[in-house]
Amino acid sequence: MKDQDARQAVQAAIRLVAPDLEPEDLEGRARLRQDLELDSLDFLRLVETIAQSTGVDIPERDYPAVATVDGLVSYLVNRG
Repeated sequence: MKDQDARQAVQAAIRLVAPDLEPEDLEGRARLRQDLELDSLDFLRLVETIAQSTGVDIPERDYPAVATVDGLVSYLVNRG
């Protein structure tokens, strides 16, 4: 998966899970739980949405690697 495709998939998934976030909130270094204020249920919904839309499963052991918007994009680029 290319970087642009991964970034679009991440942004679309975040908008589904947290529709009240503004586009400027989705900057690369934004931490999903702390900065975007996704609670644990929102985070799990995000992981499920990413898996459904991209076919890339994210096991629990990899959650630290996908803690930021950029981390999630990189994860998809490397595994998608």
